[in-house]
Amino acid sequence: MSEGRASALEAASSRAATHSPRKVTIAFAAVYLFWGSTFLAIRYGVQTIPPLLMTGTRHLIAGVVLYAIARLRGAPKPQPKHWLAAASVGALLLLCGNGALSWSEQVLPSSVAALLVATVSLWMIIVEWLRPGGHRPTLRIATGLAFGFLGVVILVSPRTPFFQPSQQAVNPVAAVTLVLGSLMWAIGSILSRHLELPSSPLLATAMIALTGGTLLWMVGLIGGEGADLHLHRVTLRSALALAYLAVFGSIIGLTAYTYILHNAPPSRVSTYAFVNPVVAVFLGWAVAGERITPRMLAAAAVIIASVILVITAPHNAAPEELGAQPVAPD
Repeated sequence: MSEGRASALEAASSRAATHSPRKVTIAFAAVYLFWGSTFLAIRYGVQTIPPLLMTGTRHLIAGVVLYAIARLRGAPKPQPKHWLAAASVGALLLLCGNGALSWSEQVLPSSVAALLVATVSLWMIIVEWLRPGGHRPTLRIATGLAFGFLGVVILVSPRTPFFQPSQQAVNPVAAVTLVLGSLMWAIGSILSRHLELPSSPLLATAMIALTGGTLLWMVGLIGGEGADLHLHRVTLRSALALAYLAVFGSIIGLTAYTYILHNAPPSRVSTYAFVNPVVAVFLGWAVAGERITPRMLAAAAVIIASVILVITAPHNAAPEELGAQPVAPD
């Protein structure tokens, strides 16, 4: 046991010593920029492409490319149990999580959607606490959770103390759908640590993208989106948004995320949770002309501060979580 642990430590030290700081910096920049910009790209995409079919197509493209890369790099052929595990995670992360995001952005500004999705980090703490054998949050984390959901109330509620009634009220159905989708993403992220996925992170991500994309297409067609898909009405902007999401949001973004998972401490990796909403709000304002109201600024400050408070809080990982690798969002 001690020899195996020593070998693992030596391998980890070797990887840390040989990775390029420049490559790590570039990978972080890719995750920050590309994932922060996906919210605006989704808004443009769903203008003329049904949301579930668009999201399913994005992930299917990424899944095919990443699966081919993983296999060419020597990843072993996955077994049926691996596909079942990938489908379970894909249903929660991509069908329920990304599907809810794309559907909601038909009526929600991309900046508001990004702030609501930031609650994923808060939901993950709650899900981890409630699961069998989970860890009870500390007072600092509980405080962060309370402030995070207070920020959601400030953002969504039409009437909040100290703020005038919103002239552009947030659609409550879309907001609730997106918050529940974020909860599903959190459940899928926690579940992915306990299911038997392939040992290759790249292959596992590809399989989740393939199964999740297939489920998105199935549900979209069952829900009647096939009748709403008119290729001759798809605008160039929507088509370019779909291509951007597939290439930069999924293929490059997921690859960059996989790289930093192996070459940066978890505390640094988790910073995307509060950087992405900032990028999304800025792009929504600068590119799409979305309004930034005092209410939004206050909600953003509260939500992002709560996420920082939660992810920087010291905690002791459970033995089975040591070395666990969360599945990439967005």
